[in-house]
Amino acid sequence: MKKWSVALVSLMMLALTLTACGGNEANNAANAGNDGTASNKAGQVTLKFMGWEVSPLETQSVKNGLEQFMKENPNIKVEYTTIPGGTQYVAKMQAMVLGDEAPDVFFLQSDYYHDFVTRGSLLDITENVKKDGMDSDLIDSAVQLSTVDNKYYGIESCIVAPVLYYNKDIFDKAGVAYPPSDPSKAWTWNEFVNTAKKLTIKNGDKVEQYGVYGMETYYNLIAEIMSNGGNWFTSDLKSSAANTQEVKEVLQAVADLRKKDGVSPEGKLLTNSGMSPAQMLQTGKIAMLVDGSWALQELSKMNFKVGVGVLPKFDEAVTHGQAHLHVASANTKHPEEAWKLIKFLSSEEYQLQNVKAGLWLPNHKSLYTEEGIQKWLTAGVHPDGFKDLIPYFTSSKPYPYALLSSQRIQEDTTTELDKFFLSDQSLDQTVQNIETVVNKSLAAQ
Repeated sequence: MKKWSVALVSLMMLALTLTACGGNEANNAANAGNDGTASNKAGQVTLKFMGWEVSPLETQSVKNGLEQFMKENPNIKVEYTTIPGGTQYVAKMQAMVLGDEAPDVFFLQSDYYHDFVTRGSLLDITENVKKDGMDSDLIDSAVQLSTVDNKYYGIESCIVAPVLYYNKDIFDKAGVAYPPSDPSKAWTWNEFVNTAKKLTIKNGDKVEQYGVYGMETYYNLIAEIMSNGGNWFTSDLKSSAANTQEVKEVLQAVADLRKKDGVSPEGKLLTNSGMSPAQMLQTGKIAMLVDGSWALQELSKMNFKVGVGVLPKFDEAVTHGQAHLHVASANTKHPEEAWKLIKFLSSEEYQLQNVKAGLWLPNHKSLYTEEGIQKWLTAGVHPDGFKDLIPYFTSSKPYPYALLSSQRIQEDTTTELDKFFLSDQSLDQTVQNIETVVNKSLAAQ
């Protein structure tokens, strides 16, 4: 089993010490329900809760939720602190765990969940989950991503999934039919490419409008590979499945979008233009965008008619689902109260505010019934036909990287994919390299 670097831990503990010395006032001011004074109420428990600052809406929804939680549980005071997300968040959390300074409850990215479980860092909440019947209302992918060896150490917060966004005005102007939102009517890959060609506009040698952008990322590629009957890993998760015909066919088809068909721009176009992918879609630089479902929150607030559909298929229409989990430290001194907070953060009451805003998708079966859908489907946020996407989400496959303990696999795979998509590395060499580095990481788990 690989060890966290002693040097990293030392540096991170120093960083945490500096943060604690210099940032407590700011953090305490942001704490939901924290008045800056120590609690001295008899019987009151204080839980330290930590997450990241990614979306202002998500952060505010956490604070709103905590205010409600504390009203319902007056004996529990929650101190909420945010730190930067991504690998910096994980590194700090790893250091805090090793230093026995972990918060009682915290956010954890799905692709680090198994690693924390393997190291014994998380509280086993299986008995509580089963007793409250929560597991019976989770969709299948949420159960798979929340369990390790049939035990719960956290609950997935929601689901997010890659989808296909499009600018309706561009399609209307070109007289081209919208991408289907019903997975049973998903475009074939050839239909998708032909549509992208129709929506690519050139002025001489200069492309003024590209048909599509966003397919080359590791995250989005997985859905298309699954659509072709493949995956990055074998079904037992013990070996790489990159060097297979199913994977190679998809990688070549996606590369052809830019290199052969000319319907997709290089990533540097966004850098040079100073625009986000959403802004590229809004301004007509691209007609379609492959991105996560969370992007709907931003897109719905932009001044254009946005549509959303299922991804094109090779064999069957497929997307994958995952999201961060709410977990408790194995060393929390307040396991009962920590469970109460996790339970609240997994509740319909808490989840709906972000679902209504287009940031999240539900992971509760009950919210995909006719009655449940009415609780969150929101005009002005969810485009026409969004309801047709629901079978796509409820049958989403688990994001495979989140089922592994190795933290290096995605990084190593992305490095090799960049050599293929952005440089001249051959397809055969790329999948061979991925197979080698991934198998090495999997063997070390």
